[in-house]
Amino acid sequence: QVQLAESAGGSVRAGGSLRLSCTASGSIRVMDTMGWWRQVPGKQRELVATMSMVYESDSPNYADPVKGRFTISRDKDKNTVYLQMTSLKPDDTGVYFCRAYLLTNTGDFATYWGQGTQVTVSS
Repeated sequence: QVQLAESAGGSVRAGGSLRLSCTASGSIRVMDTMGWWRQVPGKQRELVATMSMVYESDSPNYADPVKGRFTISRDKDKNTVYLQMTSLKPDDTGVYFCRAYLLTNTGDFATYWGQGTQVTVSS
């Protein structure tokens, strides 16, 4: 089994910044990709940013609305991914979920999700 531990989100005013972290632990043979998704009530979960945990040369992938404002980074040794969010807007409000795609110790590829953390941006 694999667990994803997300840091707490928070509430900020528009223009502010927040940093999220997510650490994966458990039956992990190889961590392939980690990233962040977000969801607001009534809408589908959407990608925010993802990055390879394997290849140094791969560039992170960002959703268009967050490009230039959010930065995803990683600590491969700790199976941890970070999301630095700056110039936050009210539209960034939502529940942020960490996602990990990995090879388990049993030899299966699987996707795991964190429990989600609330980010609220007020105008």
